[in-house]
Amino acid sequence: MADRRRLVIASGNAGKLREYRELLAGAGFELVAFDSEVEEVGATYVENARLKAETACNRSGLPSLGDDSGVEVEALGGFPGLHSARLAPTQEARTAELLRRLEGKPRPWNARFACVVALAAPGGPTQFFEGECRGEIVPEWRGKAGFGYDPIFLVPGTGKTFGEMPPEEKRLYSHRAGAVRALLESGALNRLPA
Repeated sequence: MADRRRLVIASGNAGKLREYRELLAGAGFELVAFDSEVEEVGATYVENARLKAETACNRSGLPSLGDDSGVEVEALGGFPGLHSARLAPTQEARTAELLRRLEGKPRPWNARFACVVALAAPGGPTQFFEGECRGEIVPEWRGKAGFGYDPIFLVPGTGKTFGEMPPEEKRLYSHRAGAVRALLESGALNRLPA
């Protein structure tokens, strides 16, 4: 639609893009995927989210969202955290490596998913919004929905992993959904120039 404002999503991750399309469906924006291919060299989720959002904004000239997220496991001192997406070459290998590192550690393997969303707009300061979901890592894959570590992340009180939840149920609990809710509740998107 020609009258809809455009908002860049700074990611090449198909699962993440699908989630953003669902989470922002009623926000009145045409979402534009932009794989900025930014190297995640920040020391925090905030720094990496800023790098992605500001790079996409500078290259596209449009308001841009970037995020960084990770799973932090208490038994591993918060690992993999910032390194969640770089633990191994494929998600299957990353999940296997995380479970290998947890072998022999007493359960429950308490964990949290954390997400920071950065909103960068031309001529304005970058804004940040956070979300988290606390839960437990389970030792076997459960479900095929979602992406990343979803099939081994058990959400308290549901009896399900994110991998077993349809998208509408996952949105009730997920770290990314929480960060996007904070963004929407702040009114920051409504204040973007037309």
